[in-house]
Amino acid sequence: MTTDTRVIVGSLGGSFGVKGEVRLKSFCADPAAIADYTPLYAEDGRAFAQVVLTGQLKNGFSAQVSGITTKEEADALRNTPLYAERDAMPPVDDDEYYYADLIGLTVVDTGGATLGKVKNVVDHGAGDLLEITPPTTPETVFLPFTQAAVPTVDLKSGKIVADPPAGLFADD
Repeated sequence: MTTDTRVIVGSLGGSFGVKGEVRLKSFCADPAAIADYTPLYAEDGRAFAQVVLTGQLKNGFSAQVSGITTKEEADALRNTPLYAERDAMPPVDDDEYYYADLIGLTVVDTGGATLGKVKNVVDHGAGDLLEITPPTTPETVFLPFTQAAVPTVDLKSGKIVADPPAGLFADD
């Protein structure tokens, strides 16, 4: 449910204890700020009006989330992405982007040849990667989202200029 009006800010990680608390993973630059962006929404449209962080955990927080009162309800929502209204989010600097803004952009090389479209942005811990679907194959390519590999992001024109490492795309 990534839309123009909502941005993914975290995910629920199942129960924490037996009284309805949840494990909460934040994708925010200031992880604790996730509680400031309420209401948060699940992909099915369910709204969570209040989030109270109750403790720090490895890779996240324990939290009380409105509408979740039992361990079973918390476990049923494990791996549920959470979205905030874009209007509730702080503005980003010129060299920062919300992942949602990058998905769907056309990626071209420094000579202007189309490399594909951004399908997703992922972070496996070692840095962000742009998952790109080339026009000639259904196989995706992962491009490091670094200044060297992606010197230009132009949201207004809907394009990303990339200088990928040699051999990353089959035709280069």
